[in-house]
Amino acid sequence: MSALVDQRCSNHASREAVVRCPSCRRFFCRECVTEHRGRMMCAGCMAAADRVSADRSGWRAALWSFSAAGGFLLAWLVFYYLGAMLARVPSDFFE
Repeated sequence: MSALVDQRCSNHASREAVVRCPSCRRFFCRECVTEHRGRMMCAGCMAAADRVSADRSGWRAALWSFSAAGGFLLAWLVFYYLGAMLARVPSDFFE
């Protein structure tokens, strides 16, 4: 295994590498990496991570919408049947 000190940037052969991308395991200089969620990542891996998180956020929004609709339906059913049950109570019960 070679040390980081001996490595060169995968994009710029004349520059020393300062970090190894945790996803693709290649070495990069300071200009080729960006911090993403507390980790230094190359642009290619960061774009892939953003695509995955964008796909997940779409599913989260759909799941939240279905959950909210289900909650409103459940609340409506509870109040509907509670009102129907109260409507069946004889009027002389309240006297």
